[in-house]
Amino acid sequence: MRDTHYISSEILDLSTISRIINQNYTLELSEESRLNINKSRAYLDEKVTGSVVPLYGINTGFGSLCNVAIQNENLTLLQENLVRSHACGTGGYVPKEIVKLMLLLKIQSLSYGHSGVHINTVQRLLDFYNLNILPVVYTQGSLGASGDLAPLAHLALPLIGEGLVWDGDKTAPADEHLSKHNLEPIKLQSKEGLALLNGTQFMAAYGVYALLKCHKLSYLADVIGAISIDAFNCNLSPFDPLVHFVRPHRGQIKTADRVRTFLAESKIAELEKVNVQDPYSFRCIPQVHGATKDVIASATKTFKTEINSVTDNPNIFAEDDKIISGGNFHGQPLALALDFLAIAMAELGSISERRTYQLIGGLRGLPPFLVDTPGLNSGMMIPQYTAASIVSQNKQLATPASVDSIVSSNGQEDHVSMGANAATKLLKVVDNIETILSIELLNASQAIHYRAPLKTAPFLESFIAAYRQEVPFVENDRILSQDIQKGITFLSSFTIDDTELFS
Repeated sequence: MRDTHYISSEILDLSTISRIINQNYTLELSEESRLNINKSRAYLDEKVTGSVVPLYGINTGFGSLCNVAIQNENLTLLQENLVRSHACGTGGYVPKEIVKLMLLLKIQSLSYGHSGVHINTVQRLLDFYNLNILPVVYTQGSLGASGDLAPLAHLALPLIGEGLVWDGDKTAPADEHLSKHNLEPIKLQSKEGLALLNGTQFMAAYGVYALLKCHKLSYLADVIGAISIDAFNCNLSPFDPLVHFVRPHRGQIKTADRVRTFLAESKIAELEKVNVQDPYSFRCIPQVHGATKDVIASATKTFKTEINSVTDNPNIFAEDDKIISGGNFHGQPLALALDFLAIAMAELGSISERRTYQLIGGLRGLPPFLVDTPGLNSGMMIPQYTAASIVSQNKQLATPASVDSIVSSNGQEDHVSMGANAATKLLKVVDNIETILSIELLNASQAIHYRAPLKTAPFLESFIAAYRQEVPFVENDRILSQDIQKGITFLSSFTIDDTELFS
């Protein structure tokens, strides 16, 4: 029996989303949400029937065609034409995990009763989520304002029996796939197409997915960094609480505390050190990792607000008897957060690669390239090249998308956020960090071997032992690409308690 999460006005946060995803919850509407949706729809129906004034996107055209009046008998066709015409996505496929998040976040936004959709439309989105009917959505096409129009159009197409959905690892026509589940296409009513397409759920889903990984990778960077500290026989004095309490950035303090905890009872750390100072990539882990943590925390706050908001247009306020055309679909808050997050995560990879570089240099009693017979064996020489290449790519991907804007819709939409581009490139940066950390772990675990018989901390010993089940010690040259990939899988599957990740 799958557990159920009830969509309501209760705050949806990353911890809750993580639980919904990882424990495969079903979704249902709370009575509160049903009441809000039905009340909003009833008010809109009454307005459409009795109003002689134009209501944007309800009985008018869209964008620069907002002054074109539409007769009542054509309101369904208007909404369905909107979905069809806006389905102009190109590029690669959006990962299925993110499409499922898009469904969850769209349902959440519509549940507040300020969008005017029919309860049956929201229920069908719930059916899609619960039955794992995932529309095919493309990565390119959104400007990040007026909502994520093209991606959300592809998300909405299967509701009316059009477009493509995923059938296993293959795509299939939506109408054929719906019939397997005994589902008929629905007829969109006034405003429903616009409510489905206006919104930031493409950007938001990418951001949430990336943030879940960012929190985990930030933790793992501290773990792997701690292994590297002992592998390079570093001083622990830079992690003394006194150092950080006089410069009390929250992330810095948290990082130093974690590293001290991870290295507790390390016999290597207890050695008296000959080296007075260590390179910045080791000594400044609290300052660099900590700064990234602070950016992750800031972005998390922004996205928490966004995913608990109404982001379509116009907004319906039944109790105030108002239908207001505004701009909550504009993705600027997300675009800036996504860009900043890409920069912060790129730095996490940059400092990781520098530690790898130091470890292979033949310093502090370690053999060159961390292999017994350097020359005959190249050892860990080239993984550092790979890490450096990826770090360089991340620097290119960290160029902000949000500073750009291109006029669209005949000048009606004259400033856009480009947040969708910020979102897709962020995910590439985050995936790259996983690879860079896998390379550092490959090197750090190799270097720790040469500190025997001294051992690192018990926690780190157990972490390395688990890693060694997947990636054995490198005695002679072998195809290290496979080890790097196994390391990525190990890090991806490594379980960390949510209270540790999101605190």
